[in-house]
Order: sequence, then structure tokens, then C-alpha cells
Amino acid sequence: MSAPSEPMVAVRGERKRRRRRIRVSRDGLSTLAFLLPLLLVFGVFSWYPILRSLVMSVQETNLVSAPSFVGLDNFARVIADPLFGKAVSNTAFFAFLALIIGYPIPLVLAVVMSETRRFKGLFSALVYLPVVIPPVVSVLLWRFFFDASSTGVFNSILGWVGLGPLPWLQSAGTAMPSIVMEATWAGAGGTVIIYLAALLSVPRELYDAAEVDGASIWQKIWHVTLPQLRGVLFITLILQLIATSQLFTEPFLFTGGGPANSTLTVLLLIYHYAFQNSLGGDYGMAAALSVMLAAFLGVFTAVYFWLTRSWSTTS
Repeated sequence: MSAPSEPMVAVRGERKRRRRRIRVSRDGLSTLAFLLPLLLVFGVFSWYPILRSLVMSVQETNLVSAPSFVGLDNFARVIADPLFGKAVSNTAFFAFLALIIGYPIPLVLAVVMSETRRFKGLFSALVYLPVVIPPVVSVLLWRFFFDASSTGVFNSILGWVGLGPLPWLQSAGTAMPSIVMEATWAGAGGTVIIYLAALLSVPRELYDAAEVDGASIWQKIWHVTLPQLRGVLFITLILQLIATSQLFTEPFLFTGGGPANSTLTVLLLIYHYAFQNSLGGDYGMAAALSVMLAAFLGVFTAVYFWLTRSWSTTS
């Protein structure tokens, strides 16, 4: 049989390329059809509000009268507000307390639970239970615990050892640490589950080798567990820092920012600008502070990942 001529080979190649283009275009259209509802939802409920906030940050508007362009005046007014510095310092203080109290607790719980041989599923469910409880219900429950009278739950426990009673939420010195306690209890469960899942990927041979070398439980945690979880630890750290900078529900429901603005946070100040500043609210200042917070978190996250790009990789 004679070999096909060059024109025939060219025709067959063109047909194959045409069929391939048709198949790719059909796959692309089907993918776009599935993505379209998701893109529409994100566009309406996420991207449009972001763009709208950027526009409102350079306007003077209360969503009632016609807006007017004011440039960067809203940003200047926010920075000049004495409550701005107070809100930033309170938010940073909460992040610091949450870092030294709330960050190590989930890791300790995960390591202890991973070493248990019985009822591991029950312990996981109990640890994750606070995450399932709605935040408002959690706050109402802890407000009962934080009762400043001598018959309050925590004050009764302190009374057993001859301490208290303490004005948990009524004192500027104890209000923020009290909120940190509740926030840690409410949010630790999700991080514990993440750590438990990460611990399953740690090779058991490393623990066996450390045990043969006579390593204690703390040495195994320090030299085996923590290095293997390094990448997960860096991710949970940045997620916690971002979450603590957006604290709102707890101070809003517990204290409303008091006493003496000791629990006023950045998000709570945004709420005050929008809904408690004047008739209709000053949404321009609220949007400006929102943009400032988003810009700070974006820059902070980029710098964080740049500084930890080599540390977060598991050796």
C-alpha cells in the first residue's frame, strides 16, 4: 500500500485539530456554565460590596442624602479621631493575649488527644462542640459565668479558694482578658481538629526512632511533632492574627466597647461610625476605616508569608 500523500496528511491533521478545538471549546463552555452561578454570587455579595466600600471611602454619605466627593478627608478624620488609637491598641492587646493564651492551647489539646487510646472520637466531639454553638448563645452563656456578684459561677469557684469576687466585665483591667477567655473557648475546637488531622501525617517511624534513642515525651514533641507541623503552625498563626484583628461579636455583646472604651476594637469603631455617629450614620468614615484595615491585613499577610517562606516548609 502506498504512503498517503502530503495533502492527505495535511487534511487529516487539520481535521484532528478542528475536532480538538471543538472538544476544548465544549469543555470550556461546560466549565463556564458550572462556574457562572458561583461567580455571580461572589460578584453580588463579595466583590461588589468591596468596590462599593472603596467608592464610599472617598465620599461623604449617610445613604440618605446625595453623596459628595471628599477625597482623602475621611481617612484624615479617622486618623485624627482619638478613639482610633484606642481601638487599634485594644485590638493589638487582644491579639497579643490571644496569641500567648489561645494559640498554644489547641496544639496542647491536639497532642494530648492524639496520644489517647480510648474515647478519641468522644474527646474530639467535646472539643469541637463550642464551635457548633452560635456565637450569641456562647456570649450569653459566658455572661452568666462572668456575673460579678459573689454568687456568679466563676466568682463562686474563686470563693472556694478564698479569692474574689472579681468584676470580670465591669472593670477596664479584666474586661479584655475575660473576652479572650471566651473567644479561646469558642474558637479552639476548629484548630484542634486541624492539628489532629496534621498529626496523622507524621510518620510513626520518627516517634519510634526517638523512643529508641531514649527521648522523653517532651523531647519527641519538640524534635519530632513541632518540626513536622511547622507549615500548619505558620498557617494557623496568620489565620489567628487575621481573626483577632476583626474582633467584633464578643465586645459588642459583652460590653459594647466599655468600660471606658477598654474593649473598643477596630471593627466596633467601624460599627459606631456607621450606625451610632449621627442620624443615618457616617458611612464614609466607616468605609475609610474598613479600607485601612483591609490594606493593613493585606500588607501584613504578604510580609508575613515573605518572611516565613523558608521556615514554613517541612524539612
